[in-house]
Amino acid sequence: MATTKDYRLGEFTFPRGWFMIADAEELNTHKPLAVRFLGKDFALYRGRESGKVVLLDAYCPHMKTHLAAPNDTSYVVLDGGGSNVEGDGIRCPYHAWRFGPDGKCNDIPYHEGSIPATASVKSWPVVESLGAIWLWHDPEGGEPEWDHPSLPQWDDPAWVRWKFDHLGILEQHPQEVIDNICDYGHLSPIHGSTVEKYENEFKGHNAIQRQCGPHRTLVGPDGVSPILHTITIYHGPGVLISHLTGLYDAVMMITHTPVEDGSVKVWHALLVKSPGGNDTATLPDTIAARQFQESARLAFAQDFEVWTNKGPCLNGLFIPSDGPFMKARIWYKQFYNPRAMKQEFLEQCEGYYVPKGAVPYTDKEPVAA
Repeated sequence: MATTKDYRLGEFTFPRGWFMIADAEELNTHKPLAVRFLGKDFALYRGRESGKVVLLDAYCPHMKTHLAAPNDTSYVVLDGGGSNVEGDGIRCPYHAWRFGPDGKCNDIPYHEGSIPATASVKSWPVVESLGAIWLWHDPEGGEPEWDHPSLPQWDDPAWVRWKFDHLGILEQHPQEVIDNICDYGHLSPIHGSTVEKYENEFKGHNAIQRQCGPHRTLVGPDGVSPILHTITIYHGPGVLISHLTGLYDAVMMITHTPVEDGSVKVWHALLVKSPGGNDTATLPDTIAARQFQESARLAFAQDFEVWTNKGPCLNGLFIPSDGPFMKARIWYKQFYNPRAMKQEFLEQCEGYYVPKGAVPYTDKEPVAA
């Protein structure tokens, strides 16, 4: 398993950015969820009083019991109706210490007197949006550098909301996934695409791919693919959003979040505008949208299968017709280094790039990769 150090990405083991940590549907019960990301264990739950999602460091400071690990035998859980979430707080299943959403212990049932100030766990800021739970991670502890993922289509009744495809753990460093944003050369061999136009752009925290052409995996109900246009944007290091037109109007989201240094958890989803042209999506619209999402998942699975079985690309033998891999890797480094260094990387990569032999998607002036 290759690590951040092996890829020579920078000072931090895990990058700065917004990361998906759960499907919101996983918190539809009052049971807490034990999650592990960014090399850390967390307790994730939805408060019973406010419905607010809370993320705490996992281990009780008393005796290091996991606050959210599955437990069916503790009377803290049994007396709580199968959950140790109480109000907007959570009780440790071992000694029943209760921690509020701010991470501070506010009750020790067998103790009289003041509670030690050190009886606390870190509380992390999280946002619920697009049916997902998002964590802002910054090794320097800074405020979010850009907005959390959101889409105006999510609240439009003409659009069919997605159900997440949980694709599990990929035992690869996220660098291997990020490379895909500029991989012009793989589109025909893997996806059966006939690429008519293609370009990349790097700008700030966004890495952009624009392309169009028919596709042998993303096809319509008749088995034929029209000319598909995709405008695909990485919003930071872990959230890819792609706007698709040509068959149905759709928005695809792929998220990957580091679990350990060298592995990621991956989700896929597709938001589809009413295939029937209705102002409010109908049941037939939902059925068609689910079928289109499955086609999109199968297209992504073609990449996923290769990633599952490849070695780490630490020093790729890149050629001019591949795409601007080295520019994309420089763009990616900004998230692994202090914010004060961000401009240093952007000055080396920002601009438009068209692989040798490709036709630009727009009429903007490309630069040499």
